[in-house]
Amino acid sequence: MTPGEEIRLSIDGMGGDEGPEMVLPGLAVALVRCPNLKFDVFGDEATLVRRLADLPEVKAVTTVHPTTVSIPMDAKPSQALRMGRRDSSMWRALDAVKSGTSQACVSAGNTGALMAMAKFCLRPMPGVERPALAAIWPTVRGECIVLDVGATIGVETKSIVSNAVLGAAMARAVFGIPSPTVGLLNIGVEEVKGLEEVREAGQILRERNATDMRYTGFVEGDDIGRGLVDVVVTEGFSGNIALKTAEGTARQLAEYLRMSIGRTLRSRIGYLLMKPAFARLRDKMDPRKINGAVFLGLNGLTIKSHGGTDAEGFASAVELAHDMVRHGLLTQIRRDVATLKDEPELADAR
Repeated sequence: MTPGEEIRLSIDGMGGDEGPEMVLPGLAVALVRCPNLKFDVFGDEATLVRRLADLPEVKAVTTVHPTTVSIPMDAKPSQALRMGRRDSSMWRALDAVKSGTSQACVSAGNTGALMAMAKFCLRPMPGVERPALAAIWPTVRGECIVLDVGATIGVETKSIVSNAVLGAAMARAVFGIPSPTVGLLNIGVEEVKGLEEVREAGQILRERNATDMRYTGFVEGDDIGRGLVDVVVTEGFSGNIALKTAEGTARQLAEYLRMSIGRTLRSRIGYLLMKPAFARLRDKMDPRKINGAVFLGLNGLTIKSHGGTDAEGFASAVELAHDMVRHGLLTQIRRDVATLKDEPELADAR
């Protein structure tokens, strides 16, 4: 895409713990940073129109689409599919991507429901059996991509190899790295450690000898933040735990700093002298800055925001959608996934 070219996003206006009260102010924040955005917002018309009256800059670039169903945050995926496939804000936002009227969908709604609906509505690409949820993770060297962080639970060799291909494609599109480094998350770096499926996937990636990625072997949990590789591949259960643990640790450290700073007069004076450095640290550790994960392997772009985030965090998810469209992520992934269908070593993988 050319810089400044209009990007239209479909927004689940009722998703998240606070719905429109968080979503619409988040659009206002994102619009300041990405003024070429336009929005199709789906949800309760009266609520959306009333809230947009206080946000004239968002109202000017937004089309409201009335819906009658809002998917509860605790709904099971099967229940969400039954109740929401006709006129829910989540389904209609996804369907706008399918029909081509918007270029990506952003929702802070129920993760399981969004995954089920996205998979049903947009369908996995040929060669992808289990779509993955990919997050951009801050490291001491910059950023890396971690997937899967919660879309699919369970270890399968084919899915791990597929996730490696999907993650590498995203790294090339987002980071501009021609051949990103890829590692498999494991309980040790030795080849004899870990589940058989992970070891088998590592062997396939090593023998694949692809030019579009550099497989480096196994990485451990503490290697993620060190930035040893550009892409860390795992399955949804361990990936989601790793993500939530990192976010919780960031909040824990921030709370330790807050308590320590106010403890003595000397520490308060030291804080004043170090205030700019603490501000940079707080900004780097802020989970809202990396809010938003991408469903990879579907025939359409879908971004999942944390349900409990605020306007700043939702804006980060919207900006991520903007960047994914601008970088042509879908085209890159389609090209790379096509290679999976032609690889015989995956035929017998479990």
